[in-house]
Amino acid sequence: MPKGYWIGRVDVTNPDGYKAYVTGNGPVFKKFGGRFLVRGGAFETVEGGARSRNVVIEFPSYKDAIGCWNSPEYQAVKALRDGCGVADIVVIEGYEGPQPSDG
Repeated sequence: MPKGYWIGRVDVTNPDGYKAYVTGNGPVFKKFGGRFLVRGGAFETVEGGARSRNVVIEFPSYKDAIGCWNSPEYQAVKALRDGCGVADIVVIEGYEGPQPSDG
């Protein structure tokens, strides 16, 4: 079963308000098996547009990733971030097919 991922790009406009979201989201992600692969960090935009902060969260499955997003627990924590920035977030199923190194 493919893993699920959240890919987020965020411009934080209220850092103090955003901190409450960052503090509160860990227990929710843990409940759904989420783990951070990317959480901020250095980056270079090589094509297209960008936001100032990038996040990638891995979940055991796409179902878990969607379940976390739709959960009342996450929606309550998300309300802490509403109005503290602008975000583009995609929930996506991972890929388990052939890789360039396979051939």
